[in-house]
This record gives sequence, C-alpha cells and structure tokens, in this order.
Amino acid sequence: MDMGRRQSTIALVAIDMDGTLLDPAHKLTERAKAAIAQARALGVHIVLTSGRPVSGLAPFLQELGINGDDDYCIACNGGLVRRLGTGENVAEFPLSFEDFRYCEQVARDIGVHFQALDGQRLYTPNQDISRYTVIDSHLSHVPLSYRRVEDMDPSMSFIKLMMIDEPEVLDAAIARLPAELTERFAVLKSAPFFLEVFDHRAGKGPSLQKLAEHLGIDRANVMAIGDQENDLTMLQFAGTSVAMGNAIDAVKAVARFETATNSEDGVAKAIERFVLQ
Repeated sequence: MDMGRRQSTIALVAIDMDGTLLDPAHKLTERAKAAIAQARALGVHIVLTSGRPVSGLAPFLQELGINGDDDYCIACNGGLVRRLGTGENVAEFPLSFEDFRYCEQVARDIGVHFQALDGQRLYTPNQDISRYTVIDSHLSHVPLSYRRVEDMDPSMSFIKLMMIDEPEVLDAAIARLPAELTERFAVLKSAPFFLEVFDHRAGKGPSLQKLAEHLGIDRANVMAIGDQENDLTMLQFAGTSVAMGNAIDAVKAVARFETATNSEDGVAKAIERFVLQ
C-alpha cells in the first residue's frame, strides 16, 4: 500500500473504547495499534471517545502515543473535550450540586443505585455500594468514596451522574423515570447496567462536532466507530459512520457501514478500509 498516495479524505477518526477499540479482555490489539499508528503518521487525528473519564483513557492514550499538543480525547460521554498536551478543556458541560441532589432523589424513588463523577473522584451515597460502581472505579482509574448527600460540598460540580443496577432492575426502573428528568437532562443507557445523566448540550455527537469545528475539519471528513446507544449521536454526525459487528441494533440501523466485532479487530479493519487506502 502506497501511504503517500492515500485516496481517503478522512482527517479525524472518533473511536469508542469499551466494546469497540478494546477487545473483550479490555486490551488494545497489536493490529489496532498498528492501524492507528499508520493513520496518525498520515496526519489523521485519532480521538478516543468514551464514557470513561480522562483518567480511564490515560493508559490507552499512553500506549498509543496520543499525548501531544495537537491530540485530543472526548471523555465522560462528551462531558468534556480535552487537549491532551496542555490539559486544556476545549469544551466542558458541568452539572450542579442541585442537579446531583435531584437525580439522587430520583434514583432513591425508583430503587436503583447512584453514583456521581466530578472528574477526580467517583462518589456514591449508597452504603450497599453496587458492584458495578466498584468495577467502574477500577476500569476508570478513579478513586471511589462513599459520601452521604448531606456531607457533600454544595459548591461541587459534576461531569456526569449515573443510575446503576442489575440490568433487569434498571430496565424496570427506567420505565418509572419522571418526565422532568428527561426534560432537564440528556439521559441514555451506555451499558445494560448503566443509565447516564448529563447536560443536554453534551453527548459524544455534540462534543465531536465542537472538536471538528475547533480543528477546522468538515463533518464529511470525520469517521466515527461505535457499538452502544451512547455512540448514536457521533455516528449521526460523522460523514463515515461505522457500527461494530457486536453493536446493538439501533447503532447498526444508524451507521452507514458495519465492521467486524471487537474480538475480530473490527476497528483496525475499519481504519484499514476507510482511512489507509
């Protein structure tokens, strides 16, 4: 392949992490790393786009060498867009302490566990801490604290709030969500056990659009790859949208193309097909 005569016009690739770039063991494959390195060598922006906070992306960004002044990531489902070399946030959409109090009360009313992320730490008011909260803390490399609502600092702000529980419990609870919640916030299910609540202006799609505008890249020259509900808006924005083979049906319905699963190097195959040729 003559990399100097690339036909592709894609200048930015937004890639979801869990269920997409990472294999089922939550690792980067050698083929994925090679494809990303080749794309970066051509000047293509590779943007990891995840529900994880920046700390949860850091080990993979380091492994991929994505840490320069012209490198970016989209974290917390679009809650912030960070320029990695400087630590500057290009966009950020915080939630207030009052938002936290309201959503925590809703979680109690519908009988599910609750957690809140302020960018540095994960908080839960539940003494019987959900196992999914513990797993999230571990995978995201964020310390976890049990803290009663009345003991929280009212000046705090949060990047995202989450209702979490066993899938069948969460599904039943979602059916009882008050209309006010979805009127005040963007609400989506990012995994069978995670319901995420964030600012209406946030989301992977709006944040990807802001980053593309910041970089002067037209949406026609953007590719996005994902597998879950929280990837829908970025797939709708991107000129080239790719669903993983293991994606939910709603994602496959929106995406223009489908690649292999995350256990079959689907991301590497998509980059090889749409970016490196």
